[in-house]
Amino acid sequence: MISIGILTVSDSCSIGKAEDSSGMNLKSLIENGLVWKEKAEVKVTAIVADDVNHIKAKLIEWCDHLRLNLILSTGGTGFAPRDVTPEATRQVIEKEAPSLSTLMLVESLKITPLAALSRAVCGIRGRTLIVNLPGSKKGSQECLTIVQPVMAHALNVLQDALPQVKETHRVLQSAAPQVGQKPAVKSRVESRPVANRPRQAPYPLISVEDALNMVLSEAKLSPVQMVRYRDALGYCVAADVQASDPLPPFPASIKDGYSVIAADCPGKLRVIAATTAGMDTEGQRVVSGCCIRVNTGAPVVLGADAVIQVEDTKLTVASEDGEELEIEVLVPVKKGQDIRPVGSDIAKDQVVIPQHSVLGPAELGLLATVGCIEVPVFQKPIVAILSTGNELVEPEQALSGSKIRDSNRITMISCIEQSGFRAVDGGIAPDDPDGLLERLVYCCQNADVIVTSGGVSMGEKDLLRQVLEADFGAKIHFALVRMKPGKPTTFATIEHVMFGNRKKYLFGLPGNPVSSTVTCNLYVLPCLRKMSGYLEPKRPTIKARLSKDVNLDPRPEYFRCVLDWQTQDGIPIALGTGNQISSRLLSMKDATALLLLPAKSEEQKTLAAGSLVNCLLL
Repeated sequence: MISIGILTVSDSCSIGKAEDSSGMNLKSLIENGLVWKEKAEVKVTAIVADDVNHIKAKLIEWCDHLRLNLILSTGGTGFAPRDVTPEATRQVIEKEAPSLSTLMLVESLKITPLAALSRAVCGIRGRTLIVNLPGSKKGSQECLTIVQPVMAHALNVLQDALPQVKETHRVLQSAAPQVGQKPAVKSRVESRPVANRPRQAPYPLISVEDALNMVLSEAKLSPVQMVRYRDALGYCVAADVQASDPLPPFPASIKDGYSVIAADCPGKLRVIAATTAGMDTEGQRVVSGCCIRVNTGAPVVLGADAVIQVEDTKLTVASEDGEELEIEVLVPVKKGQDIRPVGSDIAKDQVVIPQHSVLGPAELGLLATVGCIEVPVFQKPIVAILSTGNELVEPEQALSGSKIRDSNRITMISCIEQSGFRAVDGGIAPDDPDGLLERLVYCCQNADVIVTSGGVSMGEKDLLRQVLEADFGAKIHFALVRMKPGKPTTFATIEHVMFGNRKKYLFGLPGNPVSSTVTCNLYVLPCLRKMSGYLEPKRPTIKARLSKDVNLDPRPEYFRCVLDWQTQDGIPIALGTGNQISSRLLSMKDATALLLLPAKSEEQKTLAAGSLVNCLLL
């Protein structure tokens, strides 16, 4: 357990004139595991004024008496005369850690040039690491996220946690490439005679429902980040978005017409002024017997209690240059007619976008409407896609011998990117433990979720699960699912010191193209949506009618189909896409849905044409 102290340095917060939003946010992030993935506990928090002696006293107390592992300070790192946190920190630490400060600076400059004004100091006193963070809530969270991946190893070194330190060094050194050479990684998986391989899978056979529930149970929300509203399309908001102003902020006209006093109508009225949208109407006022011409969306001025549309009036007097001087209102008018009251569209402080909402075009328009320029969102996980198999070559290569072109990788990358997530190309791993380990290390270093295809069945070269357990200490949650296609689908989680003990999610999908595509839709995409903040991460399911008789399989089957919506009762007809063998990617080409066919039983071996079947929309 990592013990942490959070020190807020702020004159205004120390005397209660301002709220400590940065310190409270850091504490919340750590306690909820949204940034700090290791087992960590905030042991103590404090607020001190921007005073060198006060800052020093608190740092020394926490280092020497509480013996905390890590102290995070927030505030006092800028150019203001009272910003003295770096000076106080330097007087306390015994060793400076400038590379941590440099890391924060370099990465923060990618976000804003104002990061150049930070003077943060990082260093060590005894066995305590002290890290200065900016004073703003946004900046402190960003900088903590930046340095967090390297802190686990730093704290292990400080605490003489030799097993963890040695394991990190072993993996990093084995993965370090020599000049002109590929990385030389040595797996702990030992080759064994093929005659000694297991004849039965050592994993229980579970249902698709249980498998998906395991995935969603393990999938945790990604950390929160602030993004500009223009860049927020497709993200889920991490907190309610409220309106800071009412809309409209003034009584607004619904029609082109005249601002009037209802009691004056019908009758003749003198036109004394005009208002248009965006116009300052200060000083204008309607009095009895008068009216003011108004455009749609323009303010209704003081004194007026209704708007009459121009179609219900008649011009009675005009000036020589064409200005309206007098009109006649031809119909009775009610108070409030054709006026949008203040806040009638959106009230002040109204929640316009609830937490976990997906930001689409309308939601971005609402952000602009309420002036929410930066919005908190859940980060989208990065996904690495890796194909495995000695038989695979790049699509650009000519075929020879028993080679085939790798189609799974581009299919999976496209599936991930089409769903709004970033995909990293993990390449092709050979069917040997060292080569597979090297590719998996690369994928784990560059992504949050790893999706592999191949290497999960019962063949002598199916090594994925062995490497995961032996080299990463991974937890295999399931590796055998009662479904067709996709029976050997594997789901594992990795929490390894080399990756800062941050949890990595790995999906080992079957190598057949249809199997990998189906299981990607069933398991991978719901996991990504859950991590991204979706309240309902599963694919939507509807009912469809079979177009012809279908023979059932002993396993529940995910039958590729096209939906025909040209029906009288509104229930679509499901048309099969041809041969359903799992190696035939053509069966996915036109598919718009997957029929969820039940398993064959003694009582039911076929489903007749016209039967209603659950259908998963793609």
